[in-house]
Amino acid sequence: MMFPIILSSIIAMAIIVERFWSLQRKKILPPDLLPQVRKLYMENKLDDTTLRKLKVSSPLGYILAAGLFNSLHDRKVIKDCMEEAGRKVAHDLERYLNALGTIAAVGPLLGLLGTVFGMIEIFSSLMKNGAGDPASLAGGISIALITTAAGLTVAIPSLIFHRYFERLVDEYVIGMEDEALKLIDILHGDREAS
Repeated sequence: MMFPIILSSIIAMAIIVERFWSLQRKKILPPDLLPQVRKLYMENKLDDTTLRKLKVSSPLGYILAAGLFNSLHDRKVIKDCMEEAGRKVAHDLERYLNALGTIAAVGPLLGLLGTVFGMIEIFSSLMKNGAGDPASLAGGISIALITTAAGLTVAIPSLIFHRYFERLVDEYVIGMEDEALKLIDILHGDREAS
């Protein structure tokens, strides 16, 4: 059972590194994006090309562009369009987190299964050869327990990072919602840029 545990470890590490790279705050919520969009809106420089560039610039840009494409409609339509874009962005931000959570849940079970297989093998050997050497029996049990330790070694960091990334995504989603509401207020003149 060590092969699936090692494979899970490699996959978990790859997901963790990729999520750290992809979920950088400056990539998700560029701090100066809303003021730039406001300035372009006030100067009437938001053409289709600019909006397409905004859409691919960042997840926040994707949401703001959804609202700006529909800026001629009323507040509710703009908000609905931005909420739809926000759901897609939130889904994209949670990419691979399910797999990481699954590895965190399955790691200890793989380790336990490996230990059970090892114990079955030890007791089968005892039935065939007898319990002649206690040191050999203890050595066999310790080898069987290695898979449990390996499973836990993979699962614990996976669980910690899974929870961390879930919380980070939630924080980003709330930040994007706040920025989207500010844009709606700017489009309807209810709020000056803050």
